[in-house]
Parts: sequence; structure tokens; C-alpha cells
Amino acid sequence: MTVINQLSSSLGQKGNAANIALAKAIAEAENRNAIKELVENLKNKDKKIQADCIKTLYETAYIKPDLISEYYTEFLSLLSNKNNRLVWGGMIALATITDLKSKELFESIDLISNTVNKGSVITVDSGIEMFAKLNKYSEYQDKIENLLTDQLWKCPSKQLPQYMEKSTISINKRNKEIYKKIINERKAECEKESQVKRLDKVLKLIEKI
Repeated sequence: MTVINQLSSSLGQKGNAANIALAKAIAEAENRNAIKELVENLKNKDKKIQADCIKTLYETAYIKPDLISEYYTEFLSLLSNKNNRLVWGGMIALATITDLKSKELFESIDLISNTVNKGSVITVDSGIEMFAKLNKYSEYQDKIENLLTDQLWKCPSKQLPQYMEKSTISINKRNKEIYKKIINERKAECEKESQVKRLDKVLKLIEKI
């Protein structure tokens, strides 16, 4: 039985329950042959199969990112795909393997950044996560920090708390003032008290650095 036959659409199921269960089984068995088959079928003629494959791949990577990391070039190629489901799915996959392939992803940062700038909310979410992870590395900070803070300045206010929370992994004594400034200047834009509280929590965390 091939992996493709176990995908949600192949089973005639709506939703992603089968894909998530398959991803868990692949991760537990460290089934690299299954990963290879899923990657190959990102080019399947059936868009439902394509969507199921990218979903299963990044769900597997949530558990064991090293299982998909060697296919980073395939995920990068998805960023230029006409199918938006594959674009944001590719971004999620790349975000899960950023720490494993930081050098390779930094080399493609212009493609990634351009995709973020014109992407959907999910694409931007994953882009912010990727930028924050790359910004932990001193050799990338000169370029990455500008990309990250640019997104924090211009993102919708309702997304700001989430993005600031993602960014904390790369905030240190050297750069903390810029993140404090972003929060202090944009906090008034937030319409919900819960958003303000989340930003205040990040601010307190930054103050302790």
C-alpha cells in the first residue's frame, strides 16, 4: 500500500485527520521512503493530492523535522508555485527546518522575503517564524533583523502580539531596544485588551534581558 493511498483525499475523507495520523506514523517509524513519495507527489496532477502531501510533510516535520530537511530545495521551489496552497505549505515546511538548514535558507533569503511580502497571512506567519529563527545567528543578523523588524512595523495590529512572541527567540541585549520601540509605538493600535496584555508580557520579558 503506497503512502498516497493513505491520504485524506485518497480515502474520500474531508478534513486532515487521515493526513495528520499518517504524519504521526511516518515520524514514529522514521519512514524516509514515505517522505520521498510525498515529496515526489507534490507535482501530482491532482491538486488535492498535492495539498495532502504538503500537509502530511509539514505535520511530520512538526514531530521530526530532520525527516524532511534534505528536501529544502523542493520546498523553496514551491514558493514560486501558482497554487497558493503549496506556497504557504512550503513556507510552513521551511519554517520547521530553519535551524537545520539555516545556511541554505539564508542563501535564498531574497526569494523567501519576496514571498513573505506578497503572501497570505499563513505565508507571513511562517516567514516571521523563519526570520526569527535565522536572526538568532550572528552571521545573518545584519540582513535578517531588518527583514524581521520591517514586518513587525507594518503587520496588522491584530497579528503583532503573535509576531512579537515569535521574535523573542532572537532578542538580546544588543537589539532589544528596537523591539521595545516597536511595541511601545504600536501598542495603541491594538483594539483588544488581550492583545495589549500579550504585548506587555513580551515587553516585560525583553526588560529582563
